[in-house]
Amino acid sequence: MIRSVQPPTSDHLEAARRVVAQYLTPTPSVAINIRGRRVYAKLEGLQVTGSFKIRGALAAISAAHREDPAGAVITSSAGNHGLGIAHASSLLGVRATVVVPANASAAKVKKLSRYDIELIQHGSSYDEAQAHAMELSAQRSLHYISPFNDPHVIAGQATVFDELILQAPDIEHLVVPVGGGGLISGVLISRDEHGRGDVVVTGVQPEESAAMYHVLRGTPMSEVVHHATIADGLAGGGDEGAVTNDIIATHGVRLVLVPEIEIRAAVREGAETNGLVLEGSASTPYAAIATNLVGDAASRIGFIASGRNIAHELLSRLLDEPRRF
Repeated sequence: MIRSVQPPTSDHLEAARRVVAQYLTPTPSVAINIRGRRVYAKLEGLQVTGSFKIRGALAAISAAHREDPAGAVITSSAGNHGLGIAHASSLLGVRATVVVPANASAAKVKKLSRYDIELIQHGSSYDEAQAHAMELSAQRSLHYISPFNDPHVIAGQATVFDELILQAPDIEHLVVPVGGGGLISGVLISRDEHGRGDVVVTGVQPEESAAMYHVLRGTPMSEVVHHATIADGLAGGGDEGAVTNDIIATHGVRLVLVPEIEIRAAVREGAETNGLVLEGSASTPYAAIATNLVGDAASRIGFIASGRNIAHELLSRLLDEPRRF
């Protein structure tokens, strides 16, 4: 189903900044070492829910609550957006339903089960979970909040760059993980607002599941083939005709694909070398920088370490895998 959504306005951005500042503490941008190179890491894994998704969730639930104080919301998620919605709904007193795939990350499902929400596991992919959530939205008259195709969500994610550019004003190149495109769209819009077009933005996706990469090259969303990846937060399809597709295309952003073996190695390297707990999605930009997939070796580069919600069993297995560096 194609949902017509407009990009966030300046009013959306200001409202998002207010609610994020009210409820969240800015996460740090720290300098780490990736194979001899100094790299900024924006540590979104330090958010209360373990990922940046709480920003967009807070902005969207706050907007929905202003519009209908007695209303309830529903969302679909691979896990982190659902955690954001669950936490934001508890802060703002809004009833929420979260639909995740039956094979969603066990670590994220366990965290979701601790919240006072209706948690539904449905289907074997994000696309199937989203379809079910939208059906329930229509049946129950619930406000549906997309993880990415929503102006308030994008405005919330824009606050990541708002903070980063103050913490690391000399940054020249930012590498951003891309799933449905909400985070990178927010980054691009915030970059424009701050007049920092000099900062190059590169998007990265897992090679095994890269809908945005293929759709922007003309492949219909329904024809994109997906394979298993530990970067589960980036896996699956986006929305056909989503506003994020247009924002990324309009800005001419380069997208690069990261092999699964490098994503797995980056989880281990991030922990062993820099003391970072990175879920697969967050290790994707780390891997792209480590293996020089993004090029630009002379620039002051950074990445958004988007989340820490990795199952302990998976992390343990990855730490035991052979080194690749």
